[in-house]
Amino acid sequence: MFTTPLAQANEWEAVDTPYASQASAIGGYANGCLKGAKALPLDGAGYQVIRPQRQRYFGHPQLIEFIEQFSISLNQQGSDDILIGDMSMPRGGNFTHGHSSHQIGLDVDVWFKQASKVLSADELAQPTVLDLVNKKQFTLNTRLWSMQQTQMIKIAAEDRRVARIFVSPVIKQHLCDLGLDNDAWLQKVRPWWGHTYHMHVRLRCPSDNPLCRDQAKIPIGNGCNELGWWKSQLIQAQPKQTTVAKVSKPASKPKKKKAKVKPEQCARMIATK
Repeated sequence: MFTTPLAQANEWEAVDTPYASQASAIGGYANGCLKGAKALPLDGAGYQVIRPQRQRYFGHPQLIEFIEQFSISLNQQGSDDILIGDMSMPRGGNFTHGHSSHQIGLDVDVWFKQASKVLSADELAQPTVLDLVNKKQFTLNTRLWSMQQTQMIKIAAEDRRVARIFVSPVIKQHLCDLGLDNDAWLQKVRPWWGHTYHMHVRLRCPSDNPLCRDQAKIPIGNGCNELGWWKSQLIQAQPKQTTVAKVSKPASKPKKKKAKVKPEQCARMIATK
């Protein structure tokens, strides 16, 4: 299992085998665990798994099925191989770094960059990103963005298994500006911090997983009217520098965040090696 010095105390990252059981996503996307996880084959049709050394290529069987079908569908339409980033760990749970979600095996990061050839081990371990978004100017690099990326998002959003797709607000604005005749699928495309070089696809809770908690329903509409707030957040002016020295107040002691308590089924599962 991929670890860092800070990660050694994380029991979820210390486990390198799935929990043998019928597949079950337990808890919420940002506070839960996963039974019966499957590993996404590293050598698949239409996709390549990047940063495999992290061992974050596990997921609920429904996520594995989605990725395999999604990649083949894009491949058949002329796309190159898609690059699969972080999914979940063998038993789900929280990462020490990188994500607060991805805990129940129903999330996957799909990079907007594609691969026209089989990448070397070094290229997979340390992939380079597409510099697509200028946040301060709230603009998208349209020399690097093409209809292929738009099609990636559209095909994923139209899949009934998909609940949400998180992208940079700049990317969402670009999709809204295309003026598509049928843009109902944009409802699932949600603006969020980061996500400038990949889309984060989240599946709905499987109907036969009663312990899985879905998010609240998305508001009706394509969501394009929500982007003004995001634009103001990303391009807001920096505080003006003054020559007058101000007496700074002592920083208040930061409040400790209340630790999340996972469902009791997770505690029992992680204790079983």
